[in-house]
Amino acid sequence: MLKKVEVVVFDFDGTLSSGDSNVAFGMYCFRHQLRPWLYLPWMGMALIARIVNRSGSWWRENMRRFLTPAMVKKFGPDFIRQHRRNRFGWAKDQVAAERAAGRMVILVSAGPNYLIPSLVRDIKFDAVICSQMDPVRPWKYKFLCWGTNKVAAFDAWARENKYIPHVVRSYSDSKSDMPMMNIADDQVWVDRKTGMRVAAGK
Repeated sequence: MLKKVEVVVFDFDGTLSSGDSNVAFGMYCFRHQLRPWLYLPWMGMALIARIVNRSGSWWRENMRRFLTPAMVKKFGPDFIRQHRRNRFGWAKDQVAAERAAGRMVILVSAGPNYLIPSLVRDIKFDAVICSQMDPVRPWKYKFLCWGTNKVAAFDAWARENKYIPHVVRSYSDSKSDMPMMNIADDQVWVDRKTGMRVAAGK
């Protein structure tokens, strides 16, 4: 039997935390290993492809083609520990307040599954939905949770759990999240650098 639930949805990068964890992890790898530097030509082509098709996955994958499972395992824990310092001070309390009001709280992020769940482990989300990466090729997407795909992933989560969700509020910093924001009663836009609320997404 389907259950009606009130839901609040949060983005992560730029919304609960400053910066982009995926980009920051790439930069971390550049500082700690030679291998990423050898892939600069791939990254140059990827940046050109981004101009042509910003919503595509090819350029995103090739920006991080240097990643290996060993690098994720070696560098991930220390990076996560450091990047947690980027979280906005209000984030954890706001999630707790939404849950205390009786609503389910869901994180829907374009970030990879080898970073996002660990970055928010101390925050009590009812579900964490993020991009799914190939474990053998951690630079390659199995599912890119971005744009309209965020809504698709959210809908799949609701069906799987037999919920009829009413999205009361959605938090984001980016207009790329308009599909997710548009299904909410209340849109809360956040400045990705300061964590302060703004009038509209950037």
